[in-house]
Amino acid sequence: MNLPSFIWLWRAAAWSMGLSLFAYLLLGLTGSWLFVSRQTQQARPQWLRPVHFTIGGTMVFLVLLLLAIGLVGTIGHYGSLGHSNHLPAGLIVVGLTLLSAWSATQISVDRPWARGLHLGTNLVLLLAFAIVTWTGWDVVQKYLP
Repeated sequence: MNLPSFIWLWRAAAWSMGLSLFAYLLLGLTGSWLFVSRQTQQARPQWLRPVHFTIGGTMVFLVLLLLAIGLVGTIGHYGSLGHSNHLPAGLIVVGLTLLSAWSATQISVDRPWARGLHLGTNLVLLLAFAIVTWTGWDVVQKYLP
């Protein structure tokens, strides 16, 4: 397939990546608020936890959308996968995002390990997002004139 038919796909990927990073930032802010209120035993707004979960679910959707766009775009353009380090970096981001989402659902008084897993996963996810952004930029350069 020719590149112009895929421009809409690359734009969708750019928007999804930007929104994923913005969601990650919002999750960091709301998650920090949740953590500080828990540590200081202060009351937190009732809406904070549901908003944190909603943003997290949105980020999961965006990351899975990015995976689908990347697979369709790469196969459509090259006919196969594995042309750069972006694929393994992206798969790591997908895995960490899903692990983070799953661990968030496990957080409770009965499972003290889940909070640490969730926080640790999100710290590693920051590095993974940086790597996938960098490798993605290299991929984008292949498509620019």
